[in-house]
Amino acid sequence: MKLTLKNLADRVQDEHDAYLLLEELRWKGTPVCAHCGHDKAYFLTPKGGSRGTGMKKADGERTRSVRRVWKCAKCRKQFSVLTGTIFHGTKVSLRTWLMVMVQMSSAKNGISAREVERMHGVTPETAWFMLHRLRESMKRDPLAGLLAGTIVADETWIGGKPSNRHGHKRGQGGQGRTDKTPVVSLISKETGEVRSRVVPNVDGRTLWTVISEQANLAATVLYTDTAGAYPWVGSEAAGHESVNHRAREYVRGNVSTNQAES
Repeated sequence: MKLTLKNLADRVQDEHDAYLLLEELRWKGTPVCAHCGHDKAYFLTPKGGSRGTGMKKADGERTRSVRRVWKCAKCRKQFSVLTGTIFHGTKVSLRTWLMVMVQMSSAKNGISAREVERMHGVTPETAWFMLHRLRESMKRDPLAGLLAGTIVADETWIGGKPSNRHGHKRGQGGQGRTDKTPVVSLISKETGEVRSRVVPNVDGRTLWTVISEQANLAATVLYTDTAGAYPWVGSEAAGHESVNHRAREYVRGNVSTNQAES
């Protein structure tokens, strides 16, 4: 299921739904012990209720349990889908975490702690903490695994116009770019995942280092423009296609760098 804010809100009505969704995403139907990795576990039914239905209230109406706990058949330790994750021990509702995750990953210009504070009614400190935990988790495997498949690569220079700066800060050099910061972006055409890196320059060796650290070149077909550094990098990849912007060629069949440029 593609997680958008709308279908997430429709599907996750309460904390119980949030647990079920995380279990589906993390375990895909088979709970795995967070302590020993064993794939045989037993669901611990809440006292007074059947599996997943919770306890009875005074008026006889049955409530749904919130925290879903499992017990490993091997090490006999208890765990939940939150054990060993950034959500472990959190006092913030799991539904709020999921909402912030979707907003953070889908916002074109990112999302600030102040926005999270206003939209979800948490304190500024909690909003700041949540965003930093999410950003830190994005550095870990499998999110930090190597890209593969069809990868679009392009570079740009970030910074204001030299003419707008103080005289002693204006750079000199080719194309007026030496005082700007070069950034290289890689985009997977299959998944849409974007990875950008600040680099000292955009020569062949630097680009090869950046791309080889983020993509499995042996399993990658690279789409680039005709910048002089890319043929050297492309020779290491499984395939390399380029478009010639100088000849006003921006799309040739499926080959283009439009995704990276946008």
